[in-house]
Amino acid sequence: MPRKLLLPYKSVFSHFRAPRGLHDSLAMNAARSGYRVFSANSTAACTELAKRITERLGAELGKSVVYQETNGETRVEIKESVRGQDIFIIQTIPRDVNTAVMELLIMAYALKTSCARNIIGVIPYFPYSKQSKMRKRGSIVCKLLASMLAKAGLTHIITMDLHQKEIQGFFSFPVDNLRASPFLLQYIQEEIPDYRNAVIVAKSPDAAKRAQSYAERLRLGLAVIHGEAQCTEQDMDDGRHSPPMVKNATVHPGLELPLMMAKEKPPITVVGDVGGRIAIIVDDIIDDVESFVAAAEILKERGAYKIFVMATHGLLSADAPHLIEESSIDEVVVTNTVPHEVQKLQCPKIKTVDISLILSEAIRRIHNGESMAYLFRNITVDD
Repeated sequence: MPRKLLLPYKSVFSHFRAPRGLHDSLAMNAARSGYRVFSANSTAACTELAKRITERLGAELGKSVVYQETNGETRVEIKESVRGQDIFIIQTIPRDVNTAVMELLIMAYALKTSCARNIIGVIPYFPYSKQSKMRKRGSIVCKLLASMLAKAGLTHIITMDLHQKEIQGFFSFPVDNLRASPFLLQYIQEEIPDYRNAVIVAKSPDAAKRAQSYAERLRLGLAVIHGEAQCTEQDMDDGRHSPPMVKNATVHPGLELPLMMAKEKPPITVVGDVGGRIAIIVDDIIDDVESFVAAAEILKERGAYKIFVMATHGLLSADAPHLIEESSIDEVVVTNTVPHEVQKLQCPKIKTVDISLILSEAIRRIHNGESMAYLFRNITVDD
């Protein structure tokens, strides 16, 4: 019998061609496996940052509808296919924090059930970040929110200047904590003509590390405000204690702990020379402005002739614009991580720095699988 000729594996399929429709289908699938950017806000003022980011990316904002029903429930409808795509949800946090959180959770869950490949939350100001430590009979709400976001379907988060950097440990997925300090430093150098005659001020010892970082980068002096205003009789403790005092409590011999002395802050003092200089107060959040106004008054008394406040997140709650307008503060500079257009109309002293550039670059790099190290050049833990 004649032997059969065994062709190499490659030559057996060398003349095989897929049907034309299959090629078209593969090309269409390749085109669809991209990314989409959605805004989870139901208010027009909060979508401004999302529009800036998509303009820089050369993309269109994803088609979705987010609204509140008459009974207050949040409803989200995704109006296009997201199957197999990387989805970025941009959520800026307005004054109604809880509604914004629900919008984010519901949109993430809707995208998850629509078979999105990855769901990345772009949350420049992370809500509840001030509640990241245990208080008496309280809870760590920030940890609860991190668990809720993971359960809803988020696989990654891009945020900016977390109130406490340890918050990143609350999440079970990657967190990129970007920094706004390069933009604020650039503002100081370009918009304050005589900034060389300035001193960086920390309004409390807790903000000293951030202020020191600014001072070292700008080659300026550093001042720290320590202490607090003396309390009036109305502010004194009314005598109630928690837990209640227990009389005649039995203590095992040898286990009596030494009594800790109660803390008492001294009157307000300024550690550092601010006389005849520009004072630049730096912090991460400016919300209730009473402490900033009080710090400005102290600095004015110590001889500072101009006072600036620089912060990443301008929440500016309650009557903050009115208090700033009537205070010794010359200018408040914040980024657009939080919408504050209404506050700017009420107070011309409020200025805005745009940070959409770094957020759009972070989105591009994450989608393309590129390193994020470029966005953290010369960034230290204290920044």
